[in-house]
Amino acid sequence: MTDAPDRSHFVRGLKDGAPFILVIVPFGLLFGVVATEAGLNVFEALAFSVVVIAGAAQFTALQLLSDNLPAVIVLISALAVNLRMAMYSASITPHLGQMPLWKRALAAYVLVDQTYATAVLEFEKRPDLTPSQKFAFFAGTASAIVPLWYASTITGALVGSSIPDSLALDFAVPITFLALIAPALRTLAHVAAAFTSVALALTFMSLPYNLGLLIAAVSAMAVGAEVERRMTQKAA
Repeated sequence: MTDAPDRSHFVRGLKDGAPFILVIVPFGLLFGVVATEAGLNVFEALAFSVVVIAGAAQFTALQLLSDNLPAVIVLISALAVNLRMAMYSASITPHLGQMPLWKRALAAYVLVDQTYATAVLEFEKRPDLTPSQKFAFFAGTASAIVPLWYASTITGALVGSSIPDSLALDFAVPITFLALIAPALRTLAHVAAAFTSVALALTFMSLPYNLGLLIAAVSAMAVGAEVERRMTQKAA
């Protein structure tokens, strides 16, 4: 996946992505357990993780499917939860957009919260990296995360409810997003967007079909963009 000169950057990405093992494994185990409890077999649980490869959206879709909601509602809700991926794509394109089609397709597939957060921080700290070196780093990060997501999903589906509640695997979900968001709150615009999303998500949490998440996400983007515009205008 990487050329010899880019191997060191691949290894660097592998190392930087390794700490997420601490949350990816329990996150994947939890999904595997929940999937089997919802009636999916091991193959279906794994296929879910391979095709969707987005933990939050997978949990959302699984919950709505368990509630026997219409498929269109399930799809809309999952897309709303994953709306952030569009922002990730726009942010990462200047760094990887010059790569060949197959590399861009691969990057798009493994573009998840952890790979994005790790890569974009590296790219901002080291703007001198070539596109090839950036892709090598990104591939290394994904190699530390994605296979473990598959493996832990299978393990969770196989062991099912035999995992004791005392392990509290559900801690992985909030811890994952806290670990991703905290380092990214570097400007007033970032903080404003984060505060808006949390406040509105809590305010509208009673809305059906997870519409509150959609409202919070769109509003947070608008607030962040407006704060950034005003700060730029003031600086000018």
